[in-house]
Amino acid sequence: MKRMEQTEISGYRWDDSELTSSHDYLLPALLKELRRLREGRLFELGCGNGSVANVLSQHGWDVTGIDPSTDGIAQANSRFPHLKLYAGSAYDDLSASYGRFPVVTSLEVVEHVYFPRKYAATLFDLLEPGGTAIISTPYHGYWKNLVLALTGRMDAHFTALWDHGHIKFWSVRTLGVLLKEAGFRDIAFTRVGRVPPLAKSMIAIARKP
Repeated sequence: MKRMEQTEISGYRWDDSELTSSHDYLLPALLKELRRLREGRLFELGCGNGSVANVLSQHGWDVTGIDPSTDGIAQANSRFPHLKLYAGSAYDDLSASYGRFPVVTSLEVVEHVYFPRKYAATLFDLLEPGGTAIISTPYHGYWKNLVLALTGRMDAHFTALWDHGHIKFWSVRTLGVLLKEAGFRDIAFTRVGRVPPLAKSMIAIARKP
């Protein structure tokens, strides 16, 4: 039998180092949550092209980040050489390499990962005791899914033809279960991008005991 070709997770492509349209609604919500916390060190799990890390740095955060996309990290290091952004993934022993942080952010990442429990365990391990994780992912709920079906937009939304695209589709319940299993407590959700039943993304805020 012919051996299946192995595809590296580093293949996600970035065209440039600019913010994307999703950041128009994600960043205000993220910055609002971060204002509740004391500025200091922050780890970005899935920093992509570095554009979000740059914004966070401008708001006073000392950012370290990793991303499996070698293309994204190349864009980030070229555009933002002052930032500490490296190639790596949630499947690596990140706390051994970078230490632990009071805050870990991870925007629009968990929908891409093959092993979500490993991702959540790494997220938890990167935090200091009492630390806060802020995670976003596209929102899926009954009314939004119904509207997508009735308007014929299911194919466009679920991006089946996108290489390295979304492979997990989270609800508040399933993401909450994932985070609780990993050990997180005080898990809260907010929805952004539209009215809540049709939200584009949801943001989970969770604490490590």
